[in-house]
Amino acid sequence: MSENYLRFWGVRGSYASPQTDKLGVGGNTSCVEIRAGNHLLICDGGTGIIPLGDLLISESPTPETLIVFTHYHWDHICGLPFFQPAFSAEWKIRFFGPGQNVGDIEQRLSNQMKSPYFPIEIGSWAADIEYVKPIEGKIPHGPFDVSYHNVHHPGTTYGYRVEIAGKVIIYMPDNEIDFLRSSIAQRTDEFTEEEHQMIARIQREERDVELSGVRRADILIHDAQYTPEDYSKKRGWGHSCYVDVVNFAIDAEIKVLYLYHHDPGHNDVQIATIHQECLALVAERGSSLQIHVAREGAKIPL
Repeated sequence: MSENYLRFWGVRGSYASPQTDKLGVGGNTSCVEIRAGNHLLICDGGTGIIPLGDLLISESPTPETLIVFTHYHWDHICGLPFFQPAFSAEWKIRFFGPGQNVGDIEQRLSNQMKSPYFPIEIGSWAADIEYVKPIEGKIPHGPFDVSYHNVHHPGTTYGYRVEIAGKVIIYMPDNEIDFLRSSIAQRTDEFTEEEHQMIARIQREERDVELSGVRRADILIHDAQYTPEDYSKKRGWGHSCYVDVVNFAIDAEIKVLYLYHHDPGHNDVQIATIHQECLALVAERGSSLQIHVAREGAKIPL
């Protein structure tokens, strides 16, 4: 029987950071491989998709491949022009991401491969390429059950729920969990008592919706880019403070949380410190949540 697993190929946010003091965790931007038999699901096409493509092109047989994009910011698509399977006639690759129709997906992926930004266009791809239209909010792909939902990040951005081999995996690399609550807290003196009651109800409703979409998932891969100090300066930029992520995961009864989309300025020691502080938060709340740092090359059996 073929192996089922999840593997991290890119774990950074914003831009690649190949400095030596960051390579223990990894310097490539977002890309996650999920394999189930002869079916391959790739989440995002940051620089991490380049070494993944180098490996895949040497493998046989060619897996059925679906690549889903959370959004089209550079750090999530910039590896795609160097993804070797796209240039091989032996491959069939399906793409999905935000857009009103399949034409939108194609246009947004192809725009970065046009002069003067890149020397060749997607017309040079030799693979059999298909842009996918979802069916009732789902993207069919062999044994995978893939669905998506909107998250809080500038522009239209998706989070993905992947069910495979009896496991539920949530992939949310860019999501600002605490934006509403923290923004309201900054302006609390501006509201009447009646408005405070209405706002509290809205916050509860939003929180309930967010939690219901991920509750009791086996694996949550989530944006944990900012420290509390970072977040105080970058509120509204679309990324989460690790404190909010841990509390969210505990409230959602997640089994395993992977801290992801690491700040490109944080070195291995700083990320290890963040990890220890997250573990302390779990102990303080008496939770059974397991927390790991997403590291390039880490392979998790499913």
